Amino acid sequence: MADHDFMAHVVSPHDLELDGTKVWWYQDRINAWRRGERIAPITMDVAWTRKCQASCNFCYATLQSSDGGEITKEIAFQFLEDAAEMGVKGVSLISDGESTMVPFFAESIQYGASLGLQMGTSSNGVALTPKVLEQILPALSYLRFNFSGGEKHRWSQIMGLKQPLFDRVLSHIKAAMEIKKRDNLNCTVNMQLVSMPQDADQLLPFARLAASVRPSYGIIKHCADSREGELGVDYTKYKDQYEVMKECEALSDDEFRMAVKWSRLEDEGKRNYKECYGTNFILQVSGNGLVAPCGQLFNSRYTKMHIGNITRTRWRDIWKSDRYMEVMNWLASDAWDSRTMCGPNCLQHTANTYLDRLVKGEVSLPDISTMKEPAHIGFI
Repeated sequence: MADHDFMAHVVSPHDLELDGTKVWWYQDRINAWRRGERIAPITMDVAWTRKCQASCNFCYATLQSSDGGEITKEIAFQFLEDAAEMGVKGVSLISDGESTMVPFFAESIQYGASLGLQMGTSSNGVALTPKVLEQILPALSYLRFNFSGGEKHRWSQIMGLKQPLFDRVLSHIKAAMEIKKRDNLNCTVNMQLVSMPQDADQLLPFARLAASVRPSYGIIKHCADSREGELGVDYTKYKDQYEVMKECEALSDDEFRMAVKWSRLEDEGKRNYKECYGTNFILQVSGNGLVAPCGQLFNSRYTKMHIGNITRTRWRDIWKSDRYMEVMNWLASDAWDSRTMCGPNCLQHTANTYLDRLVKGEVSLPDISTMKEPAHIGFI
């Protein structure tokens, strides 16, 4: 099947792929990559700023500081233009900052969609007023509210936000669903809890709250840590919470889904592959403009892996540079070992797992000619 744009379609939240990879849908691009050709990423995870109103106890951005510049509206729009031109399919405004804090946030989503990009965004929800939601929801594939807690005082402790904002953000989630239903929009709206093992008391309160607010779905996921373990995540402790997580999933019904990212929890942060192939298909950009293979390599101590900065050089020129291929080839060489040189549970992990098995001949590309195209295909 050709590597082309996929049409959006309304789907049940139970049909969404929330715990795996969709990279194998892009078989032309995979085959070109295997021939050693330069390929455009399918998904790019970016932020327009590193600023944020919150100070979450699980925040990886605290480990990602590096030298960079300021992403202006002009730079952001040029990036989107370049991404669309080279064949990027989806741009997610997540990365290491709260992009709602820049004045061109809504306009950037609208502009990206007008270029044919699938746009997604994640936010703590503080700035997502009904006025902003009216602007962005028609142009989004998905909207994620990071909402790590089900009780007001614990939500405030975990996310580092004042308690009165709890009710404000909930009102924004409800407004998003009202707009989605009113206008029959394809955009899915979800609430996400990033689970630290020590905050297990919030699993059921969060699931019950989400089931009452009724976004498209709620999701419980792991917390990513650095290779040095700087956030202190003990992945072995998640298994003690499996029964509670299953109880959370049991709150699903025909129109609402509560999902747990089991694969990331059950592997306890361990990798069974050496080379990193996934960054060819999912690339990340910091809110200061830094382009690096992944967010775990943003920090200034990893400058050897930094590729460029969109505040100084246009993204299309960074992608065409020798430096770009030098870094990609380094990650796929014997000099790199993801098992010891990467932190656990990175954004590229599920794609990496599949691509590693493909290269080793353990799996083959499936025949997708008769398969139903999944939603959010631009986000693999």
